[in-house]
Amino acid sequence: MPAIEFSGPHPIRFSGNRLAAWLLRQLGWRLQFDGLPERQGVLLIYPHTSNWDFVILLLAKWAIGISVRFWAKDRLFRVPLFKHWLHWLGGIPVDRTSARGVVGCMVDQFLQARQQGRYFWLALSPEGTRKRTPGWRSGFYQTAVRAGVPLGMVRLDYGRRELLANDFMCLSGDEAEDFGRIASVYAGVTGYIAANATPIRLLDRSVPRSETVVK
Repeated sequence: MPAIEFSGPHPIRFSGNRLAAWLLRQLGWRLQFDGLPERQGVLLIYPHTSNWDFVILLLAKWAIGISVRFWAKDRLFRVPLFKHWLHWLGGIPVDRTSARGVVGCMVDQFLQARQQGRYFWLALSPEGTRKRTPGWRSGFYQTAVRAGVPLGMVRLDYGRRELLANDFMCLSGDEAEDFGRIASVYAGVTGYIAANATPIRLLDRSVPRSETVVK
């Protein structure tokens, strides 16, 4: 099936923090967010090239009032104080040795959230590191396709001092078609360290077109 795009404004909105929004403006940033199209989905954040990204994204999260989850190694949750801080931020411990794999476990969580009518959005960086690599990791793509949830594309653009989170689509499972659309959304976006931005292509194996999608 072809990719499906969502036009805003979207129905799921939040009550944000005015101080965080003011701080972003004082730093020269423009934030644009038109809500979320559904109660579950994946937010893709690109490019990730500097530790400053975390500061800007955290302020944006508070300014919007959005609740998001993110992957973190399970061993990080074994440190008591750090564990509580990670949970507060929205961290999800992942066991990379699980027979289901990280993606399989996350798809299960999306299925449970859908069955329970529960809100669940996962935010992640496709590069997996601040350094330039040959391509993106496929975890976000496999998760969104197999769970059948929307993909939101967040543009962290230091060139224009803009953080835009208003582009959403349901992936088709056709890698060429999907990545053509993703690349068009991120065209011209500049990271804090522009040379560190990873090319928009999958580094590892993605989901074949015939793979079953959870509904």
